[in-house]
Amino acid sequence: MLPLLRFTLDLFEQKLPLAQKTKELEAIIKEAIQQPEPPPAPTQSPAPWRHPGADHEVRLGDSVVAYTLQRSRRRSIGFSVGPDGLEVRAPRWAALRDIQAALQSKAGWIKRKLHEAGDRRALQAKQIINWRDGTQIPYLGQTLTVQLDPTHGSAALICAAPDHLTLVVSLAHSATEQQIRDRVQAWLMQQARGHFVQRLDHFAPQLGVRYTRLGLSNAATRWGSANADGTIRLNWRLMHFSPAVVDYVVVHELSHLRVMNHSPRFWQTVATVLPDYPALRYQLRSELTPTWC
Repeated sequence: MLPLLRFTLDLFEQKLPLAQKTKELEAIIKEAIQQPEPPPAPTQSPAPWRHPGADHEVRLGDSVVAYTLQRSRRRSIGFSVGPDGLEVRAPRWAALRDIQAALQSKAGWIKRKLHEAGDRRALQAKQIINWRDGTQIPYLGQTLTVQLDPTHGSAALICAAPDHLTLVVSLAHSATEQQIRDRVQAWLMQQARGHFVQRLDHFAPQLGVRYTRLGLSNAATRWGSANADGTIRLNWRLMHFSPAVVDYVVVHELSHLRVMNHSPRFWQTVATVLPDYPALRYQLRSELTPTWC
Protein backbone atom coordinates (compact mmCIF):
# COMPACT_ATOMS: atom_id res chain seq x y z
CA MET A 1 0.00 0.00 0.00
CA LEU A 2 2.90 2.45 0.60
CA PRO A 3 3.99 2.59 -3.10
CA LEU A 4 0.37 3.19 -4.12
CA LEU A 5 0.05 6.01 -1.55
CA ARG A 6 3.30 7.57 -2.77
CA PHE A 7 2.12 7.50 -6.39
CA THR A 8 -1.18 9.03 -5.33
CA LEU A 9 0.49 11.88 -3.44
CA ASP A 10 2.86 12.52 -6.31
CA LEU A 11 -0.10 12.66 -8.66
CA PHE A 12 -2.01 15.22 -6.64
CA GLU A 13 1.11 17.31 -6.04
CA GLN A 14 1.31 17.91 -9.80
CA LYS A 15 -0.68 20.78 -11.27
CA LEU A 16 -3.01 18.75 -13.49
CA PRO A 17 -6.70 19.14 -14.33
CA LEU A 18 -8.97 17.28 -11.91
CA ALA A 19 -10.36 14.99 -14.63
CA GLN A 20 -6.88 13.97 -15.74
CA LYS A 21 -5.84 13.37 -12.12
CA THR A 22 -8.89 11.20 -11.56
CA LYS A 23 -8.23 9.21 -14.74
CA GLU A 24 -4.58 8.56 -13.92
CA LEU A 25 -5.44 7.64 -10.33
CA GLU A 26 -7.94 5.06 -11.57
CA ALA A 27 -5.26 3.60 -13.87
CA ILE A 28 -2.79 3.32 -10.97
CA ILE A 29 -5.37 1.60 -8.74
CA LYS A 30 -6.34 -0.81 -11.54
CA GLU A 31 -2.71 -1.74 -12.18
CA ALA A 32 -2.07 -2.33 -8.47
CA ILE A 33 -5.11 -4.60 -8.16
CA GLN A 34 -4.08 -6.66 -11.19
CA GLN A 35 -0.56 -7.31 -9.87
CA PRO A 36 -0.20 -10.93 -8.70
CA GLU A 37 0.40 -11.72 -5.06
CA PRO A 38 4.10 -12.31 -4.29
CA PRO A 39 4.96 -16.02 -3.90
CA PRO A 40 5.22 -17.29 -0.33
CA ALA A 41 8.67 -17.39 1.20
CA PRO A 42 10.30 -20.76 0.52
CA THR A 43 10.39 -23.13 3.46
CA GLN A 44 13.52 -25.05 4.29
CA SER A 45 13.42 -28.45 2.60
CA PRO A 46 14.00 -31.53 4.72
CA ALA A 47 17.54 -32.80 4.97
CA PRO A 48 18.33 -34.83 1.82
CA TRP A 49 20.77 -36.90 3.85
CA ARG A 50 19.07 -38.00 7.04
CA HIS A 51 20.39 -40.68 9.36
CA PRO A 52 17.52 -42.86 10.72
CA GLY A 53 18.56 -41.94 14.26
CA ALA A 54 19.36 -38.29 13.50
CA ASP A 55 19.23 -35.88 16.45
CA HIS A 56 21.18 -32.92 14.98
CA GLU A 57 21.43 -31.08 11.66
CA VAL A 58 24.13 -29.07 9.93
CA ARG A 59 24.11 -27.08 6.70
CA LEU A 60 27.08 -27.96 4.49
CA GLY A 61 27.07 -25.60 1.54
CA ASP A 62 23.68 -25.87 -0.13
CA SER A 63 22.75 -29.14 1.61
CA VAL A 64 21.31 -29.98 5.00
CA VAL A 65 22.72 -33.11 6.67
CA ALA A 66 20.93 -34.75 9.61
CA TYR A 67 23.31 -36.82 11.73
CA THR A 68 23.58 -38.74 14.97
CA LEU A 69 25.77 -37.37 17.75
CA GLN A 70 27.29 -39.70 20.32
CA ARG A 71 29.25 -38.24 23.23
CA SER A 72 31.83 -40.20 25.19
CA ARG A 73 35.10 -39.83 27.07
CA ARG A 74 37.07 -39.60 23.82
CA ARG A 75 39.50 -36.70 23.34
CA SER A 76 38.68 -35.59 19.81
CA ILE A 77 35.78 -35.11 17.42
CA GLY A 78 35.40 -37.91 14.89
CA PHE A 79 32.88 -38.79 12.24
CA SER A 80 32.15 -41.50 9.73
CA VAL A 81 29.71 -42.08 6.88
CA GLY A 82 28.06 -45.48 6.83
CA PRO A 83 25.08 -47.08 5.09
CA ASP A 84 22.68 -45.09 7.30
CA GLY A 85 24.42 -41.72 6.93
CA LEU A 86 26.66 -39.42 8.96
CA GLU A 87 27.61 -40.44 12.51
CA VAL A 88 29.51 -38.04 14.76
CA ARG A 89 31.40 -38.87 17.97
CA ALA A 90 32.58 -36.14 20.28
CA PRO A 91 33.93 -35.59 23.81
CA ARG A 92 31.34 -34.83 26.46
CA TRP A 93 32.86 -31.39 26.99
CA ALA A 94 32.84 -30.34 23.31
CA ALA A 95 30.52 -27.43 22.51
CA LEU A 96 28.04 -27.92 19.68
CA ARG A 97 29.51 -24.94 17.79
CA ASP A 98 32.91 -26.68 17.80
CA ILE A 99 31.35 -29.88 16.49
CA GLN A 100 29.59 -27.95 13.72
CA ALA A 101 32.83 -26.18 12.86
CA ALA A 102 34.64 -29.51 12.58
CA LEU A 103 31.95 -30.76 10.21
CA GLN A 104 32.21 -27.58 8.13
CA SER A 105 35.97 -28.10 7.81
CA LYS A 106 35.36 -31.51 6.25
CA ALA A 107 32.21 -30.61 4.30
CA GLY A 108 33.64 -31.69 0.94
CA TRP A 109 34.70 -35.11 2.22
CA ILE A 110 31.41 -35.67 4.06
CA LYS A 111 29.25 -34.80 1.04
CA ARG A 112 31.36 -36.94 -1.27
CA LYS A 113 31.04 -39.92 1.05
CA LEU A 114 27.29 -39.38 1.41
CA HIS A 115 26.95 -39.35 -2.39
CA GLU A 116 28.96 -42.57 -2.60
CA ALA A 117 26.82 -44.18 0.09
CA GLY A 118 23.67 -43.14 -1.77
CA ASP A 119 24.97 -44.62 -5.02
CA ARG A 120 25.83 -47.83 -3.21
CA ARG A 121 22.33 -48.05 -1.70
CA ALA A 122 20.85 -47.62 -5.18
CA LEU A 123 23.02 -50.44 -6.52
CA GLN A 124 22.29 -52.61 -3.47
CA ALA A 125 18.56 -52.19 -4.08
CA LYS A 126 19.05 -53.91 -7.45
CA GLN A 127 20.58 -56.96 -5.74
CA ILE A 128 17.26 -58.25 -4.40
CA ILE A 129 17.02 -61.99 -4.95
CA ASN A 130 14.16 -63.28 -7.07
CA TRP A 131 13.51 -66.65 -5.42
CA ARG A 132 12.61 -69.20 -8.10
CA ASP A 133 13.97 -72.26 -9.86
CA GLY A 134 17.31 -71.23 -11.40
CA THR A 135 18.07 -68.36 -9.00
CA GLN A 136 21.79 -67.67 -8.72
CA ILE A 137 23.64 -66.32 -5.67
CA PRO A 138 27.36 -65.92 -4.85
CA TYR A 139 28.76 -68.58 -2.54
CA LEU A 140 32.36 -68.56 -1.26
CA GLY A 141 33.69 -67.00 -4.45
CA GLN A 142 31.62 -69.17 -6.79
CA THR A 143 28.18 -68.98 -8.39
CA LEU A 144 25.48 -71.13 -6.79
CA THR A 145 22.36 -72.01 -8.80
CA VAL A 146 19.22 -73.10 -6.96
CA GLN A 147 17.47 -76.05 -8.59
CA LEU A 148 14.05 -77.27 -7.45
CA ASP A 149 13.51 -81.03 -7.51
CA PRO A 150 10.57 -82.51 -5.56
CA THR A 151 11.94 -86.04 -6.03
CA HIS A 152 15.18 -85.20 -4.26
CA GLY A 153 15.77 -85.78 -0.56
CA SER A 154 17.43 -83.14 1.61
CA ALA A 155 19.23 -80.17 0.06
CA ALA A 156 22.41 -81.27 -1.70
CA LEU A 157 25.29 -79.38 -3.29
CA ILE A 158 26.43 -80.55 -6.72
CA CYS A 159 29.57 -79.32 -8.44
CA ALA A 160 28.46 -78.66 -12.03
CA ALA A 161 31.71 -76.93 -13.05
CA PRO A 162 34.93 -75.78 -11.38
CA ASP A 163 33.46 -72.35 -10.65
CA HIS A 164 29.76 -73.18 -10.67
CA LEU A 165 27.74 -75.08 -8.08
CA THR A 166 24.15 -76.30 -8.03
CA LEU A 167 22.08 -76.54 -4.86
CA VAL A 168 19.29 -79.08 -5.34
CA VAL A 169 16.35 -78.28 -3.07
CA SER A 170 13.49 -80.71 -2.42
CA LEU A 171 10.62 -78.42 -3.41
CA ALA A 172 7.98 -78.48 -6.13
CA HIS A 173 8.26 -76.00 -8.99
CA SER A 174 5.09 -74.39 -7.65
CA ALA A 175 6.80 -73.51 -4.34
CA THR A 176 6.43 -69.93 -3.18
CA GLU A 177 9.32 -67.47 -3.00
CA GLN A 178 9.15 -67.61 0.79
CA GLN A 179 9.44 -71.40 0.83
CA ILE A 180 12.46 -71.35 -1.48
CA ARG A 181 14.08 -68.53 0.48
CA ASP A 182 13.62 -70.28 3.83
CA ARG A 183 14.99 -73.58 2.55
CA VAL A 184 18.08 -71.98 1.00
CA GLN A 185 18.71 -69.84 4.08
CA ALA A 186 18.53 -72.85 6.39
CA TRP A 187 21.06 -74.68 4.24
CA LEU A 188 23.32 -71.64 3.97
CA MET A 189 23.32 -71.06 7.72
CA GLN A 190 24.23 -74.68 8.31
CA GLN A 191 27.16 -74.39 5.90
CA ALA A 192 28.21 -71.09 7.49
CA ARG A 193 28.47 -72.58 10.97
CA GLY A 194 30.64 -75.45 9.77
CA HIS A 195 32.89 -73.18 7.71
CA PHE A 196 33.27 -70.59 10.48
CA VAL A 197 34.18 -73.20 13.11
CA GLN A 198 36.83 -74.60 10.79
CA ARG A 199 38.39 -71.18 10.20
CA LEU A 200 38.19 -70.15 13.87
CA ASP A 201 39.94 -73.37 14.88
CA HIS A 202 42.58 -72.69 12.22
CA PHE A 203 43.44 -69.11 13.21
CA ALA A 204 42.88 -69.06 16.98
CA PRO A 205 46.12 -70.94 17.80
CA GLN A 206 48.10 -68.68 15.45
CA LEU A 207 46.87 -65.65 17.37
CA GLY A 208 47.32 -67.29 20.76
CA VAL A 209 43.65 -66.87 21.73
CA ARG A 210 40.76 -69.18 22.48
CA TYR A 211 37.15 -68.50 21.65
CA THR A 212 34.45 -70.01 23.83
CA ARG A 213 31.36 -69.91 21.62
CA LEU A 214 30.29 -69.14 18.06
CA GLY A 215 26.98 -67.44 17.35
CA LEU A 216 25.48 -66.73 13.93
CA SER A 217 24.42 -63.15 13.34
CA ASN A 218 21.68 -61.82 11.08
CA ALA A 219 22.66 -58.15 11.39
CA ALA A 220 21.96 -55.86 8.47
CA THR A 221 25.24 -53.90 8.47
CA ARG A 222 27.64 -55.67 10.85
CA TRP A 223 29.72 -58.65 9.80
CA GLY A 224 30.99 -59.79 13.17
CA SER A 225 31.63 -59.03 16.84
CA ALA A 226 33.73 -60.31 19.72
CA ASN A 227 33.06 -60.30 23.44
CA ALA A 228 35.58 -60.33 26.26
CA ASP A 229 34.14 -63.66 27.46
CA GLY A 230 35.38 -65.28 24.24
CA THR A 231 32.09 -65.26 22.33
CA ILE A 232 32.43 -64.67 18.59
CA ARG A 233 29.45 -63.72 16.43
CA LEU A 234 29.69 -63.91 12.64
CA ASN A 235 27.12 -62.96 10.03
CA TRP A 236 26.03 -66.00 8.00
CA ARG A 237 25.78 -63.77 4.90
CA LEU A 238 29.59 -63.73 4.85
CA MET A 239 29.20 -66.93 2.81
CA HIS A 240 28.48 -64.68 -0.19
CA PHE A 241 32.12 -63.50 -0.12
CA SER A 242 35.30 -65.29 -1.12
CA PRO A 243 36.99 -67.57 1.46
CA ALA A 244 39.80 -65.02 1.84
CA VAL A 245 37.37 -62.25 2.86
CA VAL A 246 35.70 -64.61 5.34
CA ASP A 247 39.13 -65.36 6.79
CA TYR A 248 39.74 -61.64 7.26
CA VAL A 249 36.55 -61.22 9.31
CA VAL A 250 37.39 -64.31 11.38
CA VAL A 251 40.91 -63.02 12.11
CA HIS A 252 39.55 -59.54 12.82
CA GLU A 253 37.19 -60.81 15.52
CA LEU A 254 39.71 -63.23 17.02
CA SER A 255 42.23 -60.38 17.24
CA HIS A 256 39.75 -58.50 19.40
CA LEU A 257 40.22 -61.21 22.03
CA ARG A 258 43.72 -59.81 22.40
CA VAL A 259 43.05 -56.11 21.74
CA MET A 260 39.49 -54.87 22.32
CA ASN A 261 39.81 -51.74 20.17
CA HIS A 262 41.07 -50.64 16.77
CA SER A 263 44.37 -49.17 17.90
CA PRO A 264 47.60 -49.63 15.90
CA ARG A 265 48.39 -52.62 18.13
CA PHE A 266 45.15 -54.26 17.03
CA TRP A 267 45.97 -53.93 13.33
CA GLN A 268 49.49 -55.18 13.99
CA THR A 269 47.90 -58.27 15.54
CA VAL A 270 45.75 -58.82 12.45
CA ALA A 271 48.80 -58.37 10.19
CA THR A 272 50.76 -61.12 11.97
CA VAL A 273 48.35 -63.62 10.43
CA LEU A 274 47.04 -61.75 7.36
CA PRO A 275 49.65 -59.32 6.02
CA ASP A 276 47.36 -58.45 3.08
CA TYR A 277 44.40 -57.59 5.29
CA PRO A 278 43.99 -54.02 3.84
CA ALA A 279 43.05 -55.46 0.44
CA LEU A 280 40.64 -57.95 2.00
CA ARG A 281 39.12 -55.22 4.15
CA TYR A 282 38.55 -53.13 1.02
CA GLN A 283 36.82 -56.05 -0.70
CA LEU A 284 34.52 -56.51 2.27
CA ARG A 285 33.53 -52.85 2.15
CA SER A 286 33.21 -52.44 -1.61
CA GLU A 287 31.63 -55.66 -2.89
CA LEU A 288 27.85 -55.84 -3.12
CA THR A 289 26.01 -58.83 -1.67
CA PRO A 290 22.51 -60.10 -2.46
CA THR A 291 19.64 -58.45 -0.61
CA TRP A 292 17.51 -60.97 1.28
CA CYS A 293 13.88 -59.97 1.63
